[in-house]
Amino acid sequence: QVTLVESGGGLAQAGGSLRLSCVTSGRTFAMGWFRQAPGKDREFVAAIRWSGGQTDVAEAVKGRFTISSDNAKNTVYLQMNSLKPEDTAIYYCASKTDYVLSASPADYDYWGRGTQVTVSS
Repeated sequence: QVTLVESGGGLAQAGGSLRLSCVTSGRTFAMGWFRQAPGKDREFVAAIRWSGGQTDVAEAVKGRFTISSDNAKNTVYLQMNSLKPEDTAIYYCASKTDYVLSASPADYDYWGRGTQVTVSS
């Protein structure tokens, strides 16, 4: 069993920045960040492989959000810059037990409880 704990959410103004962290209790093969706004489906944000650091970022946040990892700390980060009100959502960290990066929530095996990000205009 792998547990994931997100932190770093909060309130930011449009144009501001936040950095989310996700600490895992055990190593899997790949990690992802998703978000879910009220009344909407869970949406892919970014993913990264622990080994090699290959990443994938959703078009909606490309150029503004960066995913990275610190293998020694079992931690994945999501640096969010140039925030927009439409980035407001609960952000979830997830992990996979295979190497394939995926944008589908169904492909992830473990999930954190999420952290709220609110961006004011």
